[in-house]
Amino acid sequence: MASRSMKLVNLEWLEGNVPCSQACPVRTQAGRYCAMIAEGRFEAAYAVAEEPNPLAAICGHVCAAPCEAACRRGRIDQPVAIRALKRFVAEQFGPYSKLGRQRIVSTMRTPKKLSGPKIAVLGAGPAGLSAATDLAKLGYRVIIFEAAPVAGGMLALGIPEYRLPRYIVQAQVDWVLSLGVELKVNHRLGRDFWLRHLWEQDYSAVFLAIGAHRSRELRIEGVHLDGVLQGVDFLLNANLNYRVDLGRKVVVVGGGNVAVDVARSVLRFNEDEYVEPDRYLHSALDAARFALRMGAREVSLVCLESREEMPAFQDEVEEAQHEGIVIHSSLGPKRIVGEEGRVCGLETIAVKSVFDALGRFNPEFHPNSEETMPAETIILAIGQTSDLTFIEPEDGLDVTPRGTLEVDPVTLATSDPRVFAGGDVAFGARNVIEAVADGRRAAASIHQFLSGMAPARPRSVKIAVFPPHAWKRDPIYESCSRVKVPTLPIDRRIGVAEIDLGYSEQQALREANRCLQCWVNTIFEGTEETSSECILCAGCVDVCPEDCLALGPADWLAGDGQLRQELENEFRAELGADGEQIAAVLIKNEDRCIRCGLCEQRCPVGCITMESFLVESGVLVA
Repeated sequence: MASRSMKLVNLEWLEGNVPCSQACPVRTQAGRYCAMIAEGRFEAAYAVAEEPNPLAAICGHVCAAPCEAACRRGRIDQPVAIRALKRFVAEQFGPYSKLGRQRIVSTMRTPKKLSGPKIAVLGAGPAGLSAATDLAKLGYRVIIFEAAPVAGGMLALGIPEYRLPRYIVQAQVDWVLSLGVELKVNHRLGRDFWLRHLWEQDYSAVFLAIGAHRSRELRIEGVHLDGVLQGVDFLLNANLNYRVDLGRKVVVVGGGNVAVDVARSVLRFNEDEYVEPDRYLHSALDAARFALRMGAREVSLVCLESREEMPAFQDEVEEAQHEGIVIHSSLGPKRIVGEEGRVCGLETIAVKSVFDALGRFNPEFHPNSEETMPAETIILAIGQTSDLTFIEPEDGLDVTPRGTLEVDPVTLATSDPRVFAGGDVAFGARNVIEAVADGRRAAASIHQFLSGMAPARPRSVKIAVFPPHAWKRDPIYESCSRVKVPTLPIDRRIGVAEIDLGYSEQQALREANRCLQCWVNTIFEGTEETSSECILCAGCVDVCPEDCLALGPADWLAGDGQLRQELENEFRAELGADGEQIAAVLIKNEDRCIRCGLCEQRCPVGCITMESFLVESGVLVA
């Protein structure tokens, strides 16, 4: 196919050319595994997805997918469905696949014995599981302490089963344990043990990933009336099967995202059925839907933000409306109205603006715009915060004004050099992939702290130079909508049945072919073997479908001293002030290039080649 060699390139340029990877907190080479799927190399694709992300199988279901927001394909039509493609290969080779379960069972028959220093990971959510994975692979004895009776954190207790089936979470936990990690559930920091106990037991370092389990308070008149519930408390009671009398009119205050999941999960249960508990309510939509299934007949959602500003995912908001929830945007709660100690309504005030000119949260309201909304129950779902009551004076842990642990943003070290923290307890609400990244960073920092060795950064670059006109595939360059992920029909969405059904092989192949393969670049160089050099015909400029090439006089460089210096160093020539030694310059807009290869095919003298770059581990190779 293509010859392969090692080549020194500017890594900042290379990495900046692949926006999907740069947008991922763990730098997953998303385009790479999409391309492998397009080639039918499914197992290799999953290996690429999992290499930087120990929770890749879970992220295939519930990742916030920042890679898709950055995808260049979205500038043509729609971003590549990167998350759905990850799920496709995870279903065949991830921990919960048939092959993956066989591997886990085989490994757990002969558990791995780790002999390194003891590390305590407090919290078995995505940050804790991620850190435990990396630390175990480095040989450390890792013990995870989890306050809940099950591991998984928000994966098991927060994300509803219709989005993330529990067997997937359990398989992920089993895979981590198969590495030799020990798990202790029902061990709550600040209740069953304290940090000082860990030092007494010869733990060398601690990673705090305990999440955020307390509801944020709304300080308005009437919050102590009967019928006012905190979002987390309400969900905890409901999910533990305690009867909650909500009445017929329920108002949920808040406009965030995670609460949507909770309510939609409850829509799939009768009141007498057990529902998985959730302690990770960030917002209001799910609580509203939850209330709808707990006996309420009218559920409304009140939020400060306008419909466009709501932090909840827009498709989730649309689903909530489709299911009958009335959303009152741009309204702020002013006071809760009561009669004889019981809630009877919510007085709201119209919002003029939520953020000030600097983008800071600073709501302003229209005077004399108060209205009262009838309600028998009001659920306050305005966010969560961490419970830091476990901190003792001798722990020496600093806390920020936001109520999070103060950490070094790079190493995640706290004010005690032995203690590291990540996820919600350090940064506030985080999505799954950000928590995974925190876990990996913490593991690397703990390793450096204990061993004095910093993890080597990948620096070598491997390239595949395609022979002339060999850049062939089945590209889809014209506008082409992405393949919609099949979903369960509305009339069959009962119980814990998963809504998203995932791609078939045919659908995955088509969607993967929409990837533009941004790590492939057009290289404009003559070759000594053929004595070729650019003849300034501008054929490449003419054929470019995206107008990302421009050929012009050398004085285009007059205002770019850095570029002139780079050219001088490259060609060992002194450029005159007017660029006399260069007849013309060819400038390429990398951001607009779709890697179609037409310029390479059009060049009559073979000055343009297509080169595929791959960053590998190791040292920089010259």
